[in-house]
Amino acid sequence: MGANRSRDQMTKDPLNPGGRTPSVLTRRRLLQSAGGALLAAGFPLFRLGGADTPVANSTAANGAVMKQLADYLAAAGGRELPAAVLEKTKHHVLDTIAAMVSGAELPPAQVALKFARAYGGASTATIVGTNVLGGALEAALVNGMLAHSDETDDSHAPSHTHPGCAVVPAALAAGEQFGVSGAHFLRAVALGYDVGPRVTMALGGLSFQMETHHSTHSIGGNFGAAAAAGCAAGLNAQQMRWLLDYAAQQSSGVAAWMRDLEHVSKSLVFGGNPARNGVAAALMIQLGATGVDDILSGADNFLLAYNPKAEPGRLVEKLGARYEVMRTNIKKWTVGSPIQAPLDALQILRKKKPFEADQVEKVVVRVATSEAKTVNDRDMPNISLQHMVAVMLLDGTVSFSVAHDKARMQDAVVRRLRAKVQLVPDEELEKLYPERQAIVEVTLSDGTALVERVKAVRGTAENPMTRDEVVAKGHDLMAPRLGAEPSRRLIESVLSLEALKDLRTLRPLLQRTG
Repeated sequence: MGANRSRDQMTKDPLNPGGRTPSVLTRRRLLQSAGGALLAAGFPLFRLGGADTPVANSTAANGAVMKQLADYLAAAGGRELPAAVLEKTKHHVLDTIAAMVSGAELPPAQVALKFARAYGGASTATIVGTNVLGGALEAALVNGMLAHSDETDDSHAPSHTHPGCAVVPAALAAGEQFGVSGAHFLRAVALGYDVGPRVTMALGGLSFQMETHHSTHSIGGNFGAAAAAGCAAGLNAQQMRWLLDYAAQQSSGVAAWMRDLEHVSKSLVFGGNPARNGVAAALMIQLGATGVDDILSGADNFLLAYNPKAEPGRLVEKLGARYEVMRTNIKKWTVGSPIQAPLDALQILRKKKPFEADQVEKVVVRVATSEAKTVNDRDMPNISLQHMVAVMLLDGTVSFSVAHDKARMQDAVVRRLRAKVQLVPDEELEKLYPERQAIVEVTLSDGTALVERVKAVRGTAENPMTRDEVVAKGHDLMAPRLGAEPSRRLIESVLSLEALKDLRTLRPLLQRTG
């Protein structure tokens, strides 16, 4: 009954309430409708079958996209992942769990954990890195905030989103709720990475955020989390249509998160809210809730509301052939993204020609202009480029603990070396963004000049980390809180998740005792 009623509502013609929308929309009819305003305004056109129609308001074109997307979502739980995709998905699950564990003592996580203890529901879901349990909604929200409490979680450059901090918590909470297998959980995670980034790529990615002030991170996170939770809940194609409607209605967020000095609001925007929203939508629909059959088409549809210039075809572009988790970056260093390439460059230079910190006369670091603003002499260690470069020169590496050691910013030796680091905003590198390239020039006291340009940061899709590197990072993040041996067992379990019959059996390893 609900499905038929929704379809009837969506096929009513607003220009002819008593009739039905013709199967072929003519240009004349479109000009008479709200879409005509878009044509008159000169917005780009989406071509389908030789007919020009507005990009974000073509019922025929967008309806085909919706069907393909809903069908793909519904079948994902039973569809095997290619071997390389399965392996990469496990890397991102491990990386996100490690981010949750390491972030548990940071300010955003502390607020989230207080919330969980004060307002927690049924003890059905794990709050990672703690001894706290909660309902699926609270766990998704808190784990999402834990995952983005720090600058360690993954990112997807083409869509300008951080998929892991929303998708993995949503898949974990819904997976525990329904007792899915490890293989099903991994498929749900991979699906979330496929859907969330495609939504913001269709909207325009970074340019969409810059022009509209909406937050791509929140919007992409909402859709990715909903897809992952819906897959874990086993929703069918019709229910997936309603799920996408709910994700559209819940999507929100503005780019003002950049002004959040304590990272609390930012972690809620990137991870907490999207993860909770996705789980809430899936649980409600699994219990019988209905919605709009096609949120991509018709009056007031999602694409029309957010960006009339959107490209609907990108929502299903190479779906099933190009897995977005393969294009998602893992940070090698637990620092702000603009600092990744400079640290890579210093490590490469030292391998080519070893030198000590006391031999350094000057260091010049060139990064994109917009990135330089983010990391220039900040008072937080992990997003201060000058400080992190000085630490890298002294220690030969940058661990999680060092990246969060604010007291060391006052160390006299560090400060003397930091004064030798010059950050140069580079307009040529800015033109290459979102590629995060860097050029590092080191001048030694004997006059030797060393130069290294990093074009593909370690951990990016173009230069991915190995399993061993991901494991080493995960252990560095988790061992201080969980212990070395429990962290090792957790890592082994995550890397063999496809053999797990019930995701809930992972809980003892995810939690901290005491």
